Amino acid sequence: MASQAQPDIRPSGPAHGARHVAIIMDGNGRWAKKRLLPRIAGHRAGVQAVRRVARAAQSLGLECLTLYAFSSENWKRPANEVADLMALLRHFIQSDLDEFHANGVRLRVIGNYRALDPSLVALIDGAVARTAANAGPIVAIALNYGAQDELVRVARMLAKKAADGEIAPDRIGIEDIDSALYTSDLPPLDLLIRTSGEQRLSNFMLWQAAYAELYFTDALWPDFDEKMLAQALDAFRLRVRRFGGL
Repeated sequence: MASQAQPDIRPSGPAHGARHVAIIMDGNGRWAKKRLLPRIAGHRAGVQAVRRVARAAQSLGLECLTLYAFSSENWKRPANEVADLMALLRHFIQSDLDEFHANGVRLRVIGNYRALDPSLVALIDGAVARTAANAGPIVAIALNYGAQDELVRVARMLAKKAADGEIAPDRIGIEDIDSALYTSDLPPLDLLIRTSGEQRLSNFMLWQAAYAELYFTDALWPDFDEKMLAQALDAFRLRVRRFGGL
């Protein structure tokens, strides 16, 4: 049996100790509803929160910030809302890429984003390529992402390798799955934040969150800011991570 990969628990980075933070950005619709605004207004305000938090991640010393932007289940939403979300994504890349690049940020995208409109895929690929050589923090955007779909994709990949004789089934270990995930070249996930008061993972980074700390806040995503991110990191710093040990 292949050796089992152990969580990376080496201390590094800033005082809070977190290298990789992921956020389920929830509450745009409720934010808009509270203000008697259309849902698109909430999504637009949510983009402003993305800008704030991406800037804050760099100032707070994070190596990687992963944002759940569009899930594989979000296609169930009304077509006009999906179209609005894709238009916002397109505008965000076009308007913010220069700032990301100037600040040394590396843009990554995880998920089956190649199923999106070809012109948007080309825009994403260009943005990723332009920032690939930067030395700063990573901002990873989860697009058309679902953790169960990701694990099915990995299972099929490993099954094919086994069928082709490239790997023995009883030699498949944790590290084989880790290396086949969308996040294989990202730091281990330390902290997963969800806004809006909901307390579930919603099919987000299920494998990666196995030993992550979870943090839930009642704040709606458009209201989330650097102070709230710092509060979450302060809470993370006070937790004791045993990874199944004593």
